[in-house]
Amino acid sequence: MRKTAVVTAGTAGIGWETALGLAAAGHSVTVVGRNADRGARAVERINAAHPDHPARFLPADLASLDEVRALADRIASDHAASGDPLTVLVNNVGAMFPDRRTLGGVEASFVVNHLSPYLLTELLLPTLTAGAPSRIVNVTSGAVGLAKRVFDAVEPPGGYYGFHWYGRAKLANLAYTLDLAARLDGTGVSVFAADPGGAATDMTDGTLTDPKIVSPALRLLWPLVRRRFERSTSGPASVAARPSIAAATDRALTGRTGLLIGAGARPEPPIRTATDPRVADAVRRLSERHAPLATT
Repeated sequence: MRKTAVVTAGTAGIGWETALGLAAAGHSVTVVGRNADRGARAVERINAAHPDHPARFLPADLASLDEVRALADRIASDHAASGDPLTVLVNNVGAMFPDRRTLGGVEASFVVNHLSPYLLTELLLPTLTAGAPSRIVNVTSGAVGLAKRVFDAVEPPGGYYGFHWYGRAKLANLAYTLDLAARLDGTGVSVFAADPGGAATDMTDGTLTDPKIVSPALRLLWPLVRRRFERSTSGPASVAARPSIAAATDRALTGRTGLLIGAGARPEPPIRTATDPRVADAVRRLSERHAPLATT
């Protein structure tokens, strides 16, 4: 029986390197992205390297929750028709916005970095459970350490600073990931977070050079902050993909769940806030309110 995987935002950068690594491990990979031309090129390169496990591209704008729902329906229907299990889901999608914007009336960073992967995961749980043993990998970020930790609403109090709001959305997703692992314990579906540690990607190209993405206090230290950003995003995407590939394929993780796989591709402790049941409950309420599983 074939091993299969879905990688979101998989047409370039860390996502493409993750898809390539999963193909090397014997998975037939579905690459998800917005741009059909980039998707075709990504699949062509994967198939040239690993022709025994054909990859495919599915188009979806993961910033649209309606398109996420349609994507989940397509993936679930395809697996039901083929009989092949869905053994790996890697939610690699991520975005940082220098200026505040909304998507469907909800702040964009929270949509892309949390609600989108949350919704896709929840809608695919029946397929992943049917294909167990299977794994879910949600890509997180070190930016969670500088995030506001209040989740009474989608938007935290205070001004908009893209880096911090990105980190807060990733913190919400990390708390969800660990809570989901506990929820699915015993089902055969293992859930992991993966921290790539940073790399030069389309997301980091240019965005991290603008001081307005950080709080006024950090702007006073901008030369130091910028140098840190430059160092943390100077590595190759192939290295940054290793934690996701390890979380999805490492046999040493068989039967384990609820772990953060760090930049060294080894388990490491998550930030304490992400393990707080009160945070998980607040994130769950926000998620159910703004990304309902059933639409009327």
